[in-house]
Amino acid sequence: MRRLGFLLLLSSLALPVFAQNKHPFTFEDMMSLKRIAEPVVSPDGKWVAFSAVDVDLAANTKTPHIWIVPTAGGGANEKEREIISAQDADRPRWAPDGKRFAFVSTKEGGSQIWIADFDGAAGTVTGVHRLTSIATEADGELWSPDGKNILFVSNVYPECADEACNAKKLEDSKNSKVKALIFTRLLYRHWNHFIEGRRSHLLAIPAEGGASRDLTPGDYDAPVFSLGGQDDYAFSPDGQEICYTSNHDPVEATSTNNDLWIVPVNGGQASAPIAAKNITADNPASDSTPLYSPDGKYIAYRAQKRPGYEADQFRLMLYDRRTGEKKDLLGSSLWDWVGTFAWTPNSSKIFYVSRDDEARNKGQNVIWSTTIEPTTVTPKTIRNIPPGARQITRIMFGERITRGYDDDLTFSPEGRLLLFTRMSVRRPPEIQKLEPPEKIDPYDLPEGEQLTHLNAPILSQVAMSPLEPFWFTGAHGDKVEGFLVKPPDFDASKKYPVKFLIHGGPQGAWGDDWSYRWNPELFAANGYLVVMINFHGSTGYGQKFIDAINSDWGGAPFEDLMKGLDYAENTYPFIDKDRECALGASYGGYMANWILGHTDRFKCIVSHDGQFNTESAWGSTEELWFPDWEFGGPLYTNREMYRKWSPHLSATNFKTPTLVVHDQLDYRLDVSEGFQLFTTLQRLGVPSKMLYFPDEGHWVLKPQNSQLWYKTVNGWIDQWTKK
Repeated sequence: MRRLGFLLLLSSLALPVFAQNKHPFTFEDMMSLKRIAEPVVSPDGKWVAFSAVDVDLAANTKTPHIWIVPTAGGGANEKEREIISAQDADRPRWAPDGKRFAFVSTKEGGSQIWIADFDGAAGTVTGVHRLTSIATEADGELWSPDGKNILFVSNVYPECADEACNAKKLEDSKNSKVKALIFTRLLYRHWNHFIEGRRSHLLAIPAEGGASRDLTPGDYDAPVFSLGGQDDYAFSPDGQEICYTSNHDPVEATSTNNDLWIVPVNGGQASAPIAAKNITADNPASDSTPLYSPDGKYIAYRAQKRPGYEADQFRLMLYDRRTGEKKDLLGSSLWDWVGTFAWTPNSSKIFYVSRDDEARNKGQNVIWSTTIEPTTVTPKTIRNIPPGARQITRIMFGERITRGYDDDLTFSPEGRLLLFTRMSVRRPPEIQKLEPPEKIDPYDLPEGEQLTHLNAPILSQVAMSPLEPFWFTGAHGDKVEGFLVKPPDFDASKKYPVKFLIHGGPQGAWGDDWSYRWNPELFAANGYLVVMINFHGSTGYGQKFIDAINSDWGGAPFEDLMKGLDYAENTYPFIDKDRECALGASYGGYMANWILGHTDRFKCIVSHDGQFNTESAWGSTEELWFPDWEFGGPLYTNREMYRKWSPHLSATNFKTPTLVVHDQLDYRLDVSEGFQLFTTLQRLGVPSKMLYFPDEGHWVLKPQNSQLWYKTVNGWIDQWTKK
């Protein structure tokens, strides 16, 4: 559930001014924005290819297309251009020679890998053809550095040795009149789908076409399930080996023990493949996102230390391929989690995204670099790094790199340019470039140059307010951060109703970032102040602050939320404390339910996919490691802790009008949690309404469903808070 916190992270961009008369941000404006992701630089360094999703609200569709922009940037003839428009096209990946790139498309039924021929001089696509025709579909492609193979992910039947077997089993399942499933172990369903006997495997296919080969056979997911971020697999620089993430523990539902495995690309036969080697077997916690150094000496990856805890600190590790030695590159100098990272082409440094004390004050991230070898020079940085340590340098302040996308931090082949996506609470991601100087003054950091401006015409017409941070003393006497977003045409002499947003996770955080699902600007647009608190358990304030929520779900976080709102009411005279509504999803939904039984200060509540009964939720969720850690063990060994923090036991106190939202395909928090809450409210006679989506999972993603969601949520709040 940590991943339910908002994965997209942001900062401010300069936009050209197109019009002086701006209007409040609308849902239709938001759906008109292009959703940019995954910039990848061509091998000659001249072009950046990326995907941009178009939303058609009337058709209820989201369609990705591939665009390019020159790395030179800046000229009238050097703007971004769509280069594949006749079909959906996503996730571009360049061939080593730059004359082709692979992409994913569903044009001819099901997700498959396609190849586009590219004219590097003109920057145009001269033709496309489909590479794969696999019944179990294909996604997540990578071109091998030697140009011979393309790696991709497919959900196969582990007992099948070839494509024909997989195709027959799929066809038999489709044609069977019996749709029953038989389970023999846990994790039989995950996130929003039932497993149905299939596993994610990595397959390789010759770049020129032919039969694919399963490189990760066995009854395991390889790679593991992921909601986004860097790939959990990579090619070695010579194209002869892959490293991937897989969990081989006997009970996956209770384990976060993802390990890194290596296997030759061309070794063995389908009937007798070469066994993969586990290179992180000594760590019982998670190891993930492997990335080979360009010189082939190392594999960098992220690791956690505590088994079963998905919100433990992510550290940057280095594996020596010759000796097998593993090092924590940052050690005690690491203040926060490591996010996206990238090697410099000369293998001397790794650039990564993290946060420090100064950045957290603005809800932002920082790009850092670390040398691979120790240095004898004490660099001028904001950190006290002793001589002989690796040089850790603050590269860029104010950046929030989008962790929800793949490969959002990448270098041009010669290492001259660093490419990344950048956004803020007022602007969705756009691509930027930076020429990292050799010497950095941490108090005079370079600014990047924006390469894409796809959303400037729409945003220039919209009035939005910046994110305003504030600090107060919360639980345990700790300093806690909150944020305020004002409505357009704000007038300090007026009183405004409040939408009090509670983030999910619980190990997530509000920040200067963009979201299409819970957008603070859209919530503020119809005349509301938006208040958000990063309570104990929130990310970005050090691991101790994150750990404080363990076995204390309704304790310190609830205290922080109430004290934060008290502070805002006492500090900002334009807040109308008699017209406030609390709303949240996932853990935010849990906290909305907890608030329902512990205070009457709000005029209304919105609870989306929230946990209502912690006992029943334990038995109906799938990733059991999460409640086992958060509540100190399984339900049957620590029932009193579950009951201590269960909102359903305070039902006799429920009085506040409540909108319940839940989705049928949400297997993280089963829909029965929403039904239980709504039934209880109705039996108690509390004014209540339920919005039920039969075709959504934990997130409401379909455009028209999203439109109904915002309309219903805002309508409910208006009903109880507008005069």
